Amino acid sequence: MNFQHFPSSGRGLKDIGWLQSNFFFSFSEYRNPMRSAFGTLLAFNDDFVAAGKGFGLHPHANMEIISVMLNGSMNHKDSMGYTNVVHEDWVQIMSAGTGLRHEEYNVGDDTVNFLQIWIQPKLQNVTPRYQYRHFPRAERRNRLVTIVSPEEGAGHCWINQNTRISLGLFDAGGATEYRFNPENKCLFLFVMSGAIDVAGQALPARDAIGIWDTGEIRITAKGEAEFLLIETPINQK
Repeated sequence: MNFQHFPSSGRGLKDIGWLQSNFFFSFSEYRNPMRSAFGTLLAFNDDFVAAGKGFGLHPHANMEIISVMLNGSMNHKDSMGYTNVVHEDWVQIMSAGTGLRHEEYNVGDDTVNFLQIWIQPKLQNVTPRYQYRHFPRAERRNRLVTIVSPEEGAGHCWINQNTRISLGLFDAGGATEYRFNPENKCLFLFVMSGAIDVAGQALPARDAIGIWDTGEIRITAKGEAEFLLIETPINQK
């Protein structure tokens, strides 16, 4: 097994007052040639948006964009005609394909915190698509729940890539084993709250770890802990 630790203290930072973005990989003005991506995971941003602020209408193409809401309420409006609001414990995806435009603003009173995840698509120039799902905390306790999958299904979002994203919320001492096909696959694990032990490494809140060349990992919560796990291709071959 091989792994790379991504401490929160090593993240890039963009702070423009109403927006604070923490980058694990090169994004916006942050450039780190040693951290350009992890497999087909091209961006993993831990974003905080002030009340009443947000991102105006802007374009995307040929990218799988996932938003995992950790706190607050944020609207979504796009050129496909979708208009809605997503809240804490909701997940939304945009399969940008041939191109779309969208906007999103903090429409609540609290600071929005969401994870912005960009995945390289499997197929180029597909028809754009939007989807969202709710994953209540009570239904995620002490188990891994798939929130994004390469297969269609009513219980999760699906994207144009052989990528699976799971959420874990475990009580102190709770543990789980995650098994996957190690051929051309890697794992990226991010701790939202609490602390965990994985692959012999202690990870506090907001740290991440990338793992490859193994088919199984064991994750143990040190106190109540919430984390996100991304299994994605190492490359497009």
